[in-house]
Amino acid sequence: MLVSLLLPVLLAVQGAAQPAVPADIAPVTLRIEAEEARQGVASDGVHIYAIDNDRIGKYRISDGVRIAQWKGDRTLFAHMNSCTVVGRELICAASNYPAVPQTSAVEIFDTRSLRHIRSISLGMGPGSLTALDRHDGAWWAMFANYDGKGREADRDHRYTTLVQLDDQFRQLRGWLFPAEVLARFAPFSCSGMSWGPDGRLYVTGHDRPELYVMRLPSAGSTLELLATIPIATEGQAIDWDPKTAHRLWSIMRGQSIIAASDIRWNGGKPD
Repeated sequence: MLVSLLLPVLLAVQGAAQPAVPADIAPVTLRIEAEEARQGVASDGVHIYAIDNDRIGKYRISDGVRIAQWKGDRTLFAHMNSCTVVGRELICAASNYPAVPQTSAVEIFDTRSLRHIRSISLGMGPGSLTALDRHDGAWWAMFANYDGKGREADRDHRYTTLVQLDDQFRQLRGWLFPAEVLARFAPFSCSGMSWGPDGRLYVTGHDRPELYVMRLPSAGSTLELLATIPIATEGQAIDWDPKTAHRLWSIMRGQSIIAASDIRWNGGKPD
């Protein structure tokens, strides 16, 4: 179904509080080679799903063996950015990047066979859909905007927008990022997003080895940065493991490797 998402017009402002910055890089506890690991990764706790523009590989975490693969028509699947597991479905965020006008879609797959089940076209919105997650009874979508390739004429990276959607993918609320995070995104945007088990929002940019811990503001339309955590992987899509505590999945894009990092952060102090 087509939906119409309104673009927030507020510009991000510098947050008043200084966020915590842990000194050490979060340790990588597991690496799995996956040729499809070019855009991101999703996990159901037993398997990981390596994501590329038009490919998905399903791997067992226990031994790293690929047990299923899907390959789509590139004319239909131009730029699949990220996925997350909801029940028995793999819910993926896709766009027509770098084409403009920007359009987005939700592509849904069966986790067992990787068969493509259905597609939900969002049409034109506040950016290119790069990440989608299910949290607190709603969908949460990240719409990216860029300074260079794939840019709409009247937008830049400052217009990167988090949107809360209902079950019909209609906009409920929206937020922009604070200036200190936008400066790290530039000239690209937000590529990864996953709600953590602690109720905080964890996001990554396009290429910096950093994980940003965010929360919704008590008022206004700008997200609050709580911490910047150094990680071993360079941006792109992420996903929390639903079975192993503290485990965050991400990719080493240049090496086609999926990495599990041990993230232990509690208000700026070690767990």
